[in-house]
Order: sequence, then structure tokens, then C-alpha cells
Amino acid sequence: MKATGIVRRIDDLGRVVIPKELRRTLRIREGDPLEIYTTSEGEVIFKKYSPIGELGDFAASYVETLSKTSGFGACITDRDNVIAVSGVPRKDFLEKPVSPELEAFMNEKSEFNMNTDNKRITIVDGTVDYNAGVIVPIISDGDTIGSVVFVMKNGEKPREVESKLAETAAGFLGKHMEG
Repeated sequence: MKATGIVRRIDDLGRVVIPKELRRTLRIREGDPLEIYTTSEGEVIFKKYSPIGELGDFAASYVETLSKTSGFGACITDRDNVIAVSGVPRKDFLEKPVSPELEAFMNEKSEFNMNTDNKRITIVDGTVDYNAGVIVPIISDGDTIGSVVFVMKNGEKPREVESKLAETAAGFLGKHMEG
């Protein structure tokens, strides 16, 4: 655990303000759910809650099926990180923060297809050999909770089937999370 040197007091309603700098650095937005943990040493730990992150093994199986069906790499993200990946090197994607460009598509709840949008979108920063071919946000109860992304190597282009597969996967995962 890393000390920040920041001290905050609890108000009369039991609230603590998380400093703006930490919220920005940790990508915590207004309304984001936080999990609260305690340790045997009396520490209180706040962790960003990822509803889609709970899918773990299910998301990994789903993305593997998407990749095998299409022949392209695929990944599932929550709002901040890649949580499942198949068909491309896991070390380049798994648990890496999503790029600002991908985050913007999720925030706007808009779909992306490199064939019609004519631009390159990185999935995670630092991966120069791969771009998003298709991005479809996963929406649950009206909120974006992640995305389904088909990963294209340089020179590859998605077909219509990848758009349909991503839309189907995102719709299914969104409904699944509504419970």
C-alpha cells in the first residue's frame, strides 16, 4: 500500500472526501461504486467496484468463443481495464487500462467500426500492432459498464459479422448484469 500523505476528517454524516487528484488518477467518477474492505490491522480500503469484473471466467469463455468464431482477437473491458482477452497476446492486454479513445466511445455509448469511422483506435496504450476493429459498449440499466472489442492486427479489417457478434455479446452481457 502506498501512502499519499493526504489526511481527511470524517464529517458528522460519516462521509470522507476523496481528493480530486486521487479521483482523477484512479479514474473515479461521480456515481462510481466503491467496495469497502477492512483488514485485521484496522485499515479501511476502498476499491473501485466493477460489476462486469464479477463475470471473470464467464467473460473469458465468452471472449474465447468470439475469437474462435470470427478468427480475430477479441476482448471484454470494464470501464477501466481489459478483463478478458483471446486471440492476441494476453500480456499486451489483460488487466491493462483502456485507452482514452476507447473510454470516450464507452462514455458516449457509441459504437465504432474502423471500416465506416476511418480512424485507428488503440485499445490499451502502448500496443502499436493492434487496433480496435469494432467497439460496442456494454450497457446495463442505462449505464455503460464496459465494452466488447474485436482486435485487428495492422492491415486487418472487420467484416459485418464482427459487428453483429459484438452487438449480440454486448447486449447479452448487459442484460445478464441487470439480473
